[in-house]
Amino acid sequence: METTEQATAPADALRRGLGGFLRAHRERLSPADVGLPRTARRRTSGLRREEVAALSGVSVAWYTWLEQGRVDTSRQVLDAVARALRLDAAAHRHALTLAGFAPAAEEPGTPDDPVLRALLDSWPDSPALLLGPALDILAWNRAYAALWPDPADLPPERRNLLLLLVGDARHQRLLPDWEPVATELYRHLRTRADRRPDSADFRRLTARLEAARPDLSAWWACRSVGDFAARTVALVPEDGGPARRYGMTLLLTPQAPDAAILVLTRQEPRG
Repeated sequence: METTEQATAPADALRRGLGGFLRAHRERLSPADVGLPRTARRRTSGLRREEVAALSGVSVAWYTWLEQGRVDTSRQVLDAVARALRLDAAAHRHALTLAGFAPAAEEPGTPDDPVLRALLDSWPDSPALLLGPALDILAWNRAYAALWPDPADLPPERRNLLLLLVGDARHQRLLPDWEPVATELYRHLRTRADRRPDSADFRRLTARLEAARPDLSAWWACRSVGDFAARTVALVPEDGGPARRYGMTLLLTPQAPDAAILVLTRQEPRG
């Protein structure tokens, strides 16, 4: 039988996650960002807690407890804090989710679905990957293996898109401008990870990322969240030919919560 302590552990983790998320956004703001006058000396970066509390209409003590994960909050108050911190729509939704005001994440399904595999295979000219919630590569089509390093040549434990983009030289040669893509994927990952603080997959991936690229520690400590935005990327073939432009899109799948399909579509040069 589940004990009360076990039942409240995820809630406590979510409160701490919300507090850390709000603190990170507070520390990124300056007084000028929220219309406050600049002062001569500030010991810490970003806004002070008392400034956020005043802008939100709450006491300094209560806002401090909120950042420390010691109190629950109403949606109305959290909306006021979000406005004070200038959260964009994605960050605001994420804060609401951490506070329990969004639909609870569904139990993980089985992302490696035959229907999804068939969908990938139906795109003979568009490289595509099926990704699990932690961006593990679960399936790919022939077009992907013809353009990118074939995941079949990698041991299963290395088949993770984010880990390959930040730590594999062949992937970085193919996609020289890999950093914006990896940054957006990590923001996408954080959005899902914070909703499931007890997920071992997310914790394991974070540890592997920190070990593979300790020089990117600022990335792994970042609290930013957001959905992956479609973009155009230039891929340089391994045979040394000219770069080719592709549209890169991340499609979320209704069959398995938080699974996704990454698909690339060739963009023909104009003229």
